[in-house]
Parts: sequence; C-alpha cells; structure tokens
Amino acid sequence: MRHRHYCTYFDHRYLPLGLALHESLLRHGGEFTLWVLALDRECADFLEAAALPNVRVVPLAELEAFDPELKAVEGTRSRVEYYFTCSPCLPRYVMRAHGVDEITYLDSDLWFFSSPEPVFEELGDGSVAIIAHRFTGASAASHARHGIYNVGWLTFRNDGPGKACLEWWRARCIEWCFDRVEADRYADQKYLDRFPELFDGVVGITHPGANLAPWNVGASQVTLRDGVVCVDAQPLVFFHFQGLKRIEGNTYDTNLTSYGARMTPALRDSVFLPYIAALRRAEAFVAPRLPQAIGAQGLRRAGLNQWRVRASRAWRTFRARSAGNLVDAPP
Repeated sequence: MRHRHYCTYFDHRYLPLGLALHESLLRHGGEFTLWVLALDRECADFLEAAALPNVRVVPLAELEAFDPELKAVEGTRSRVEYYFTCSPCLPRYVMRAHGVDEITYLDSDLWFFSSPEPVFEELGDGSVAIIAHRFTGASAASHARHGIYNVGWLTFRNDGPGKACLEWWRARCIEWCFDRVEADRYADQKYLDRFPELFDGVVGITHPGANLAPWNVGASQVTLRDGVVCVDAQPLVFFHFQGLKRIEGNTYDTNLTSYGARMTPALRDSVFLPYIAALRRAEAFVAPRLPQAIGAQGLRRAGLNQWRVRASRAWRTFRARSAGNLVDAPP
C-alpha cells in the first residue's frame, strides 16, 4: 500500500471533528500524511502542541503567503465563504510547495470505517476522483441545485490533467465563491459539475460505501456483517456526517430529516453511535487544553440573528424527534 497524502481544514471550533477524522485514518488509512490547514491561531497552536502522528500543520498565514491572490479576496467574502475559497488552494499548495504526486482533499466531518484503498483502486490510472451526491428522496431535485458532486473527497494526481483541473477550480473560486446558488455555480462545489466535460481522466467514484451521507443513505441498506459495517453488501468506506449537531445533553440530531431519510437500528448502532463516541473522545482531549472549542462546532452563516438560530434549531429538533432521527448517546 502506497503512502497517501490527505488534506483538510478547520478552525478551533471544529477541532473535535478534525481529531475524529484523524483517529479514523490512523485506524484504517495505512501509511499517510494528513495536511491540516489551521484556519485560526487557536487551532494552529493546539495542533502544534499536540504533535499528532502523521499530521502536518499549515497555518493559514502560510497558505496566504504562498497564494497572495487568495489573501487578496478575503475582504470580499464572509468568513465561511473565505474558508470555501481555500478548498482548492490547500491541495494546490501541498502539491506545488511539497511536490507530492497525489493529494486528496477531505472534509473534516468525514469518518472512515474501513480502508480507503477501494476508492483509489476505482480511480485507477485516472487523474481526478470526484463523488456524486446521489441525492435521494422527494427533495432530491431541490438539493441538486447545489451540484451533482460533493466537495467531501477530491483526489488530484500531479499529472497534466490533474494539475490543470486543480488550477481551473482554484481560479474559479478566487473569481467567485459565495454561499448562494447562482445559475451554474454555488460556493466551491458546483464547479465540480464541469470537471468531466473540461478535463480528461476525471473519474466519478461509484462505490456505495464512499461518501455515504444523510442525503443518500435513504436509498441504501446498511447492515453489520461479521463486525464489518456494509452498504448494499459492500464495506462502508467513510460516512459524511454533515449537519450532525448535539442539541441537548447526550442527544444528537443526525440531520437525516433534512433529506427525508429514516433512522434504522443498524445505522444508529453501527454508524452514528461509534462516530459520536469518537467525537466525545476528541472533546475530552481538547477540553482541558482549549475549552472554548467544545460545543461551538460549525461554520455558521454570517448575519443570522440569534432568535432565528434558536427558532431554526427548535423547528429542526421537533422535526427530527417526530421522525425518530435523534440519537441518544450513552452518558
């Protein structure tokens, strides 16, 4: 198995999620380096002091010094939009500044349940790996306006098509990267729709266990077979825990309701509860060192009033409870 290079980013509020991702890679990722773009000083200081195995810390200022065009657009965007703009800039930095022959971007709210090698095997001799959302349910059409493909896993090879694709994506995000849908673009994500038409060697990964998520799990059968979590009879590679929130005490909203999916015993016991346990281990590690990071996860949309936040959370909790999509973790 070859040495793999991954990259991700988060600020101090997302530290527990990033640490959980790292833990899952240590368990299933073989030989790897995880390049972490620390989006604020608290996060960078914490990671430098923690000296986690196989982690290389990239302070935001380092990326901005390498890519001054990124820094130049900071004032034109909200904080979350600026973070989205970093998505292509980070793998480009790792590839160009450190000469790696392949880089895979990962969202920080992923968790691996088995080896990621089947994804690389499906990529084969290709140059770019992308994974479709595979939206399911009655709301699939409305969600699809955010893009066919998900910025959860993206692999770029350091070859002609891979570099050209990454450079094009980065140029588009520098040009426009906002948290709204406009025609054929949305944040950093909808640009992915054009990858297959513009570049050779772009492979759409079809493994059912790659990027299982609230938006597609409703059409899949999750089972536990001889201790292995399976999706449609194939091992679950990684789950994308987008929108998972602790709402009170040990109760978590799984975000399944947003996509019309339903909780099952296997999904609860074999997917959500193990991940929540990993989050709580990470929180226990972070809390004495950086207490302000606990309970603050999430990159909120700018300008949302607190009363709207509370009202939205109350409605979401009511819907999730009515649908049976809350998870109560052991204390």
